[in-house]
Amino acid sequence: MAEPDVEAAEVPLYLRVAAALREDLAHRRISPGSRLPSERCLSQRYHVNRQTVRSALQLLRDERLVVTDRRGTFAAAAGGDPAAPALAARRPTFPGGPRVSEALVRASLSWEPPPAPLTSRLLLAPGEPTLVHRHLVLGPQGAALQRAVSWFSRPALSEIPQLARYRRIKESQHQPDLRLLYHWMHQAGLRITHRESVGVPPGPVTTTTGDGAARLIVHRVVSDQHGHALEITDIDFSARSAAWTYEFSA
Repeated sequence: MAEPDVEAAEVPLYLRVAAALREDLAHRRISPGSRLPSERCLSQRYHVNRQTVRSALQLLRDERLVVTDRRGTFAAAAGGDPAAPALAARRPTFPGGPRVSEALVRASLSWEPPPAPLTSRLLLAPGEPTLVHRHLVLGPQGAALQRAVSWFSRPALSEIPQLARYRRIKESQHQPDLRLLYHWMHQAGLRITHRESVGVPPGPVTTTTGDGAARLIVHRVVSDQHGHALEITDIDFSARSAAWTYEFSA
């Protein structure tokens, strides 16, 4: 693997290994249906331990790019579609919505108290701050198509190491990437369920785009196997300008 720069060094090793293998699969350096090198060979190739390799392969299995049986791990069959290995997998997205160009997404993290009605659901004391993620999707002309705000609970910050590290900051200076949030939950041993409600907000029509288009609100609660809320998200989008697509895999 190439010598990492400072920013790349912050990326977990298993994600870097998964990215390298994903690149090999996408460019057919590993042919569909062929067997991947053993965990031992991969650990030597990427200079990581075998547990890191296992985590990378699990991510690729979650993405349906590889399959594993008693014989080993194999590249998923392309099904006759030459582009199939290069397709982004059915990985759950966060905070929800179609995949868009990075240039059209603005995201930030802050540390602040949630709205009072959410405090008890998040198992927080009144006025206690928590991690808040804001996600904005812009259209080609710069108009806001979708806004999302997510609040994380005390159990989420306690159980998910990748979130807990944000306790050390008050405000993120760089655009955070939480697209693997649900994978992190799975890694932490959390069996997650989700409940969503979709509605039209009452009152005069005001939209994220300001053009009078119909507007919808999605309220999502993601909980663990004990019924504790891990994440509560409100998504507000223009129904005329932005199709809302939600992908999820427990």
